Amino acid sequence: MLAAAERQNHSMLCVGLDPDPAKFPGRLQGDAGKIYDFCAAIVDASADLVIAFKPQIAYFAAHRAEDQLERLMAHMRRAAPGVPIILDAKRGDIGSTAAQYAIEAFERYGADAVTLSPFMGFDSVQPYLTYHGKGAFLLCRTSNPGGDDLQNQRLASVDGQPLLYEHIARLAQGPWNSNGQLGLVVGATYPAEIERVRAMAPTLPLLIPGVGAQGGDAVATVGAGWRGLDGVTLAPIIVNSSRAILYASSGDDFAEAARREAVKTRDVLRVARA
Repeated sequence: MLAAAERQNHSMLCVGLDPDPAKFPGRLQGDAGKIYDFCAAIVDASADLVIAFKPQIAYFAAHRAEDQLERLMAHMRRAAPGVPIILDAKRGDIGSTAAQYAIEAFERYGADAVTLSPFMGFDSVQPYLTYHGKGAFLLCRTSNPGGDDLQNQRLASVDGQPLLYEHIARLAQGPWNSNGQLGLVVGATYPAEIERVRAMAPTLPLLIPGVGAQGGDAVATVGAGWRGLDGVTLAPIIVNSSRAILYASSGDDFAEAARREAVKTRDVLRVARA
């Protein structure tokens, strides 16, 4: 699905759907009942520009808007039928609970992939992998400064002293990924670490947040993470931008402004790849 969407829309851009009613533009501002309307307008404006959409579940659940998320998932299927939907949930729990979260992500919401925390080990990831054709992106080297607290710590190991995020990358590329369903989350704010993860996980899709409002450099991100031959992608990247696109305008022209910002970001990524 990623490969097809990349070819169809000539894009590595993922639009993150993080609806905050307090930031809504114009007549929608402050109205949590308009979360669906706001997000659907963004989807319609960018459906032909993206490799994926990434709704963040907390932004819906905080406003008791899970029903609006269900409607939005169905709308994305209609408006952008070939575009994968990554449910950003960052779940991580014991196997029996993980099985319930997998039902939520893949059966209730119909997502194509979900983000997970691998901290509790493979048995907390495995229930998601029982869903044929579905994917899971494991947090590896995240974009927030506090990621250093754990992800950049060295481990005692028979094969040297890898950093924790390097160990996660090796597991995801190797023994945890028997069915080819795993990807990794690596922040655009750390391009050197993106390059290191790519070296250790040369074939995995990388979900890369942090371009836009968080200050990640799009050109450096592509150079560090995308790999291809004669213009054909061998190792895909999914570069996420949320706030810079969602809130490109504070007026009723927000959808048009979002499209302009999405076009600009998509084209910067394409030029960087070329």
